[in-house]
Amino acid sequence: MDVMPQQPPEPPHSDHSDPDHPDRPPPTSLPTSPSYDDVPPGTPPTPDGEPPLGPDPEPSVEPPPASLHTTLRRAAFGVVAAAVLVTGAVVAVPDDGRKAAPPSEPGGVSRALAATNSGSPASLSDLKAMIGDRRSWVGTHPSDARSWATLGTAYVEWGQRLADAAYYGRAEQALRRSLDAQPGDHGNTAALVGLATLANARRDFVTAKKWGETVRARQPKDWTAYPVLIDAYDGLGEYTAAGKAAEKYTALRSGVPALSRTAQMYRNQGRREDALVTAQNAASRATAPAEKADCLHRLGELAWEQGESEKAVTQYSAALRTDPAHHPSLAGRARALAALGRTDEAQRDYRAALSRLPRPEYMLELGELYESLGRGDEALGQYTRLRKSLARADGYGVDDALLLGRLEADHGNAVTAVRLLKTEWQRRHHSAEVADALGWALHRSGDSASALQYAQQAADTGGGAALYAYHLGVVEQGLREYGPARRNLEEALRTNAQFSPLAAPAARKALDALSPPSATGPRDVQPTPGPDPMAAGPGRGTPAPAAGAASPAAGGH
Repeated sequence: MDVMPQQPPEPPHSDHSDPDHPDRPPPTSLPTSPSYDDVPPGTPPTPDGEPPLGPDPEPSVEPPPASLHTTLRRAAFGVVAAAVLVTGAVVAVPDDGRKAAPPSEPGGVSRALAATNSGSPASLSDLKAMIGDRRSWVGTHPSDARSWATLGTAYVEWGQRLADAAYYGRAEQALRRSLDAQPGDHGNTAALVGLATLANARRDFVTAKKWGETVRARQPKDWTAYPVLIDAYDGLGEYTAAGKAAEKYTALRSGVPALSRTAQMYRNQGRREDALVTAQNAASRATAPAEKADCLHRLGELAWEQGESEKAVTQYSAALRTDPAHHPSLAGRARALAALGRTDEAQRDYRAALSRLPRPEYMLELGELYESLGRGDEALGQYTRLRKSLARADGYGVDDALLLGRLEADHGNAVTAVRLLKTEWQRRHHSAEVADALGWALHRSGDSASALQYAQQAADTGGGAALYAYHLGVVEQGLREYGPARRNLEEALRTNAQFSPLAAPAARKALDALSPPSATGPRDVQPTPGPDPMAAGPGRGTPAPAAGAASPAAGGH
């Protein structure tokens, strides 16, 4: 792993260390779990409790003077090309007319810049090296707009890849400094794309769209605008626009990143075979470990979504062998192992993933796995940890109403979930995810009639996701539309028979209750309203019943 000059090598598994202070230890010190397949020695710690929440690490924008050694090294690098690092990738920014930088010396920074120029993800160690280098550089060159933009967008990427929203404040500060040095209407597209990247990371898709379209209007052949536009359009549910942006991106920038974006576009359109072929092509062409691991992870996702859990485990494991720091593949493998009934291994993978990448969605998945195993106290612990994580991210400007709404709908107060998700919808976040969550929350609160339109939209635009078909089927069952309900429940289980440790058993139970059919519906089932939203639930002290125990009409997830 590359380290910054004049500093001792960092200890292994220190991905959570502060890139501005590489010698600072990770924020938590937890016991390690036993080793298991495809995780290197020194297995990640197991997060048995909520890590302590540290203060906002906002630094001074004027770092202390560097040593002579660092200054000489910095001079050798010169002014790097303007760059932004979009979600999952590092993206180059076109020349704005400033003097070109001299070649950089070999090492982590130059590798990160090579990834930048190809639009591919940098490794975490190389990303960290570039953050340190650019931060030192702007300390003595505060008017270098491009380096401020590079630093700001690198902070966004660092915060996303370590699930630490505290870095978003640093990112915004650096991007604003870049615009102070050179306004956007004077050619500083790097900072504008960086602000779009930051807005996407905070789930403010309207703002991300605004910045991305501003860059596209000024420089329509600037390929860096299109990845952020794709993410923004997807978040808003503007899938036609996202597809057009993906096509334009591919026309301007061929290679593995474009293939990966195209595969995701096909997946969103429900074109699974096209998505698979394109993703396989990307994986075969990828060379750098971080890029290869991303491609293998995408293949794992496609396999799992289609119920091919063994294949998914194989792909996720291959991603981890390629890049042991690709922590999303640990969580993906945990999900697939749970589907295979290998729950002990699944728990180990989830804990390892959470110790390195504490994403709230992983906390929800592990909590639901615990709940499916009858371990209510441990499930409640994960849900509590999830709430704390979402509250912390909210303090850094992240809109996590979608995930909080999902948590409330199934494990808390459905009325609260409806309120959160209606606000999200009013913000023009009309993605299949939000439509599904809002429809399900409405159903769980007892308003299946209002739920139907949202559940139908999610199923129509969600690329054939099993969860969306299940939710639509249960809503239809609650409305006594037994034929459509049966078809959608069958579709959910046909797509992925183990799509959720809680919802898949509930789907089978609901389908069994609908058979055999009769002219007036199932003989032994009567629709019932959703759960009493004012009743006590896990958000107020006790875990909700497992979804398999819910009434067929209420369903569960």
